[in-house]
Amino acid sequence: MTGFGEAEQDSDLGRVRVEMRTVNHRYLNVQVRVPNGMDRLQNVLEARLRSRFARGHLTLRVSLDTSGADDPDAVPVDVERARGYRNALRRLQEELGVGGSVDVGLLAGFREVFRAPDPETAAADLDPELVLELTDQAADQVLEMREAEGARLARDLSGRLEAMEAELEAIEQRAPERLVEHRDRLRDSVRELLDGQAPVDEERIAREIAHLAERWDIHEEVVRFRSHLAMFRDTLESGSPDGVGKRFGFISQEILREVNTMGSKANDAQVAAHVVNLKGEVERLREQLENVE
Repeated sequence: MTGFGEAEQDSDLGRVRVEMRTVNHRYLNVQVRVPNGMDRLQNVLEARLRSRFARGHLTLRVSLDTSGADDPDAVPVDVERARGYRNALRRLQEELGVGGSVDVGLLAGFREVFRAPDPETAAADLDPELVLELTDQAADQVLEMREAEGARLARDLSGRLEAMEAELEAIEQRAPERLVEHRDRLRDSVRELLDGQAPVDEERIAREIAHLAERWDIHEEVVRFRSHLAMFRDTLESGSPDGVGKRFGFISQEILREVNTMGSKANDAQVAAHVVNLKGEVERLREQLENVE
């Protein structure tokens, strides 16, 4: 399931930002990207995400912007070096008899006075608890989006179940009719072959129809199919906090097994057409299940 979350906060070392994205994936795949110097947190963050997500491809990105740090000492000043420059300039004035004043503007021209902050060092000193807190905030947003998507998926899956039940009812209604029609065709064929020379052996025809009825019987498949649909619907309505995607996958596999068996016993164009429609609904169901955690 897809989702996006972000959280950021200012710290003494700079602005910390966490972004999280998730897309559909059959299993749980976590990628954590952190700035240099924060490598020690990579495994901790991955474990945190694995404790909150069961499926999906998750990408977590942590960044640290030191350009707007709140700490006035975020850009350290080398006071001793500045003092040395000042003393050296004054000595030059005395030795050479040069006028002018040594002020802060002049000293600021010496770039060595200001030491640019090392981003890697800043990242290494970042408070791990702050990163974990922002990660949790981003994860909360992702889960909220995924739950909203899950509600929409639940409605779609429920519609797929209703469509399958309609096809199954049509198959059940047609199943006994095909036997009656086959019996009548068989009787007419025998009567045509005998051409009035002998009476039709109704007992023989009855035995043949009984044999076909046993071969074409789909009662067990229909019962199991309805049981699987009920199990699927119960799982859909359970509101389980645990992942149900794998359970859905197993049930849909069993549903497809029963549909294939009914198809092999169809021996009728109308039943076969309903079985094809049923397979289409099952395939659409299984495709949608790829988005379910």
